[in-house]
Amino acid sequence: MAFWAKTFLLASIITSVVRGRVEKELSPECRQFLYMGTPPTGLQHHSLQFICQRYNKKPRYMTLYNTADHIPVYSAYTFKRSDGDKCADVPWMYEPQLSTSSGTDEMQPFPRGYMHMNFEDAQAVLDDYTNAILYERGTLNPDGHQDDPDDKASTYTLTNVVPMVPDFNVRVWNEQEHIIRKRLNNYCRGTAYIVTGITTSGKMIRRENMNRVAVPAYLWSAYCCIDYDHNAPYDVRYKFPSFAHYGLNEEDNEVVEISVQKLKEFLRKTTFVGQNFQIFVGDCVPPGSSKTL
Repeated sequence: MAFWAKTFLLASIITSVVRGRVEKELSPECRQFLYMGTPPTGLQHHSLQFICQRYNKKPRYMTLYNTADHIPVYSAYTFKRSDGDKCADVPWMYEPQLSTSSGTDEMQPFPRGYMHMNFEDAQAVLDDYTNAILYERGTLNPDGHQDDPDDKASTYTLTNVVPMVPDFNVRVWNEQEHIIRKRLNNYCRGTAYIVTGITTSGKMIRRENMNRVAVPAYLWSAYCCIDYDHNAPYDVRYKFPSFAHYGLNEEDNEVVEISVQKLKEFLRKTTFVGQNFQIFVGDCVPPGSSKTL
């Protein structure tokens, strides 16, 4: 088990302020992307930073980012009903908030040409993926789960990206994203909150003889929608108000759909997380609900 995975213990999220919207305590404007305004409890590691992902003068979603492994631990966002179209011609961006000197708190396109980048110690850069032939860039908050063009564009930042095996990304994970999109489009009547994250494997993408980007062992995702269509067919209805899935980031693997509670149990076994781990407050079971997990 990798050192980072062993330190992936749950207690309370304790982070240090770097600059701008990299936050010790999440601001109200970024808590809007979280069920009951509460992030998953309580990942603790000295390298974890909240990022309120801002694009074109608005917060779009939030990410918990590991500045040592140069990878997001999870991204949390609100689902927008959409037709699933991809966003075209958007340049990949980086996060100035993780820079040692930054004049903005909004994601920015990577600078053209070679230059010393004073932010690459704290985050992944395009060069990290250039020769990583075994992996491609996979987004945790996918543009297909957003509708507004700016919301879609905001997903194209490397602080929302993890290395994914191409077969798993295209054939398995992207297809599951479409399944969830259609399910929430059709049966979620209110706001759907989604948290999508990873567990690390110990493998790293290396560049210039240095470990640069951690490779996920598993990807996982969970949604919470308490205002849903109670007349939905049973094979759909039991997947509300919440459900989850995970998959092994390798070729020839499939996604496993499970309850949020079962996902928590899986992550405890996979990442040595503590007993107080919670993705959604109360597992997204509204007070007084008769639903059992």
